[in-house]
Amino acid sequence: MRPASWRRAGGAVLRVLVVWAVSTLTMLALAGALPDFRLQSEHGDTATRIGITAALGAGAFGLLSALVWPLLVRALLLVPALVLGLLVFFLNGSLLWIALALLPEGRGEADPRTAVVVAAVMSAASSAASTFLAVRDDEAYRRRLARLADRRRPRADGAGVTDAPGTVFLQLDGLGHDVLRDAIAPGEDGEPLMPTIAAMCRETHRLTVWHTDWSSQTGASQLGILHGSNEDVPAFRWYEKETGEVVVSNRPSSAAELQRRAADRAGHPGLLADDGASRGNLFSGGAAQVALVLSVSARRGRHNRSRAGYFAYFSDPANATRTAVSFTAEVVREIVQSTRARLRGEWPRVSRGGLYPFIRAFATVVQRDVVVAAVLGDILNGRTAVYADLVAYDEVAHHSGPRGRDTHQVLRRLDRSVALIAKVAERAPRPYRLVLLSDHGQSPGETFAARYGLTLEDLVRAGCGLPVSRRARRSASGAEARTAARAALHRPEDGHGAEPHHPARTSEPVVLGSGNLGLVSFPDLPGRASRQEIDRRHPALLATLANHPGIGFLLVRDERHGAVVLGPDGAEHRLESGEVLGKDPLAPYGPRAADTVRRTAGFPHAADIMVNSALDPVTGAVHAFEEQIGSHGGLGGEQSRAFLLHPRLLSPPEADGEPVGAERIHRVLRRWLEEARAVPEEPARPPVRARPR
Repeated sequence: MRPASWRRAGGAVLRVLVVWAVSTLTMLALAGALPDFRLQSEHGDTATRIGITAALGAGAFGLLSALVWPLLVRALLLVPALVLGLLVFFLNGSLLWIALALLPEGRGEADPRTAVVVAAVMSAASSAASTFLAVRDDEAYRRRLARLADRRRPRADGAGVTDAPGTVFLQLDGLGHDVLRDAIAPGEDGEPLMPTIAAMCRETHRLTVWHTDWSSQTGASQLGILHGSNEDVPAFRWYEKETGEVVVSNRPSSAAELQRRAADRAGHPGLLADDGASRGNLFSGGAAQVALVLSVSARRGRHNRSRAGYFAYFSDPANATRTAVSFTAEVVREIVQSTRARLRGEWPRVSRGGLYPFIRAFATVVQRDVVVAAVLGDILNGRTAVYADLVAYDEVAHHSGPRGRDTHQVLRRLDRSVALIAKVAERAPRPYRLVLLSDHGQSPGETFAARYGLTLEDLVRAGCGLPVSRRARRSASGAEARTAARAALHRPEDGHGAEPHHPARTSEPVVLGSGNLGLVSFPDLPGRASRQEIDRRHPALLATLANHPGIGFLLVRDERHGAVVLGPDGAEHRLESGEVLGKDPLAPYGPRAADTVRRTAGFPHAADIMVNSALDPVTGAVHAFEEQIGSHGGLGGEQSRAFLLHPRLLSPPEADGEPVGAERIHRVLRRWLEEARAVPEEPARPPVRARPR
């Protein structure tokens, strides 16, 4: 064995002994502090005997954690992620209880609840000791984190790794350009909310705004960014008449089909096909290495399962314990914050009960920890391109608002994640370029239902003369729509509030919401129903929708003029000719609105009626057709203004102007990867000043 191998082996043995000693001392301290935990016989033992018992117990617990825990985690891959936090505590405590039972002469004993506490503290202590020792040894630190990436790949010891820079694309989901700009500006205390990203902007990076498609949501944006085509993705969810099914972007089967369609249209597998990794995304981008990727979650095979990333991360019991503690703390934090908002009467507000505290904790803790750890492993393995999505901000902003106190806390933690990735990149076997971007922003505003007392579906049904809920009938909008429908259909009023008899219809409209974008489809009308067909079937519907104060404009197909945007008081914008009748309905949405809507009008699966909510030109507020006070999915406000933060040494995204559309961002990122392949060595760069964790 070569001297270097002997040194590595000796270092590994030394680290094991030190961690064992720390675990033993921790166990002794807990035995002295907790009344229901003992390490001696009922008649007492000498201090030496107690120390030996603690060493044996710590050793047994360490071996069980190393040998049994990975098997338990593999079994946990079949368990819903939302119950993971509680199971981690229970299983870790069970392993300690078994370790104590193995001690000779029954010297170890702990109450089950105490065993959970002891196991958690010991895992944290051993993790801290192991991490401290590994960080002091560069090679050990690399190997520790590289285990979280592809285990079949050669270790990051320099073999097979070039000097050409790799690229990490880190998507901060839902973080709009304007919110980020405010977060990196000095606050009242002179410090920015996100100091790491602020330092990057000052020293090495440039911030650029890019404009999303009409469908300003992750499904459309990330599909276009990763695969180069988001053609025929009109919304987050939509109805396809030929199959009679609703396509939902975050449904595994839908995501797989959308990825297949995009790859066929683009003619290539995706942005990450060349030695890439996709982490925490809806789509793979053609990467061979995936973790927590929805579109491949149904695949079989250890390296292709969506949950394989969970196994890689949670196979370390220290990771599991640390994340479980943070998960529990986040659940409590959300309950406290939602209760405080309710007691203070904050408005707008949506329901935050039920499973939402656990969903938030999963997005802000579990998904973040697993994805960041996977990215660190990819960096230390020298992978060429990595694209990862951190969804924490987007999830919280939907329920707390894009600029609320709750979201500020999430932004601080995301900044620390960026700092960690930048710091670990300094230890990588090749130079790395870190590119931050978002897929869309978020616009604030009271929900459509809260503001007007009925949902979009209620309004559509009322405009069609169909039965609606009692609450919707009592609202002003519902009453007006029903009156207009009765008049158009020549039906008499009934004074008792009962719905009049109407002829049976072959089907009812399908109404879907995607943020502040609504979609109305008539299943029994083949193809894209025209404005004239809708008027013949439901003569009051289009006028009811177009004149509603909560609706900004409608997109329909006219048999004579093609795609037409309808607004209040008979206003029209004929997209093919550019002719405008009355006040332009698209004027409040900016100069790019007509081109954006025109593109969507050409999609085969655009709905019969596309409905965009009204926009407050002063506040930028919109009305979501879902239960969200921070929303995205349509046009209006900050949701359409995403950001791109890139190293200054890269070519500008556009020669002049600002990029428009996710497909354009794909071409920009692909160009940057090609530039990296052409660079033999990365020039020296100033380090990122990261705030201590």
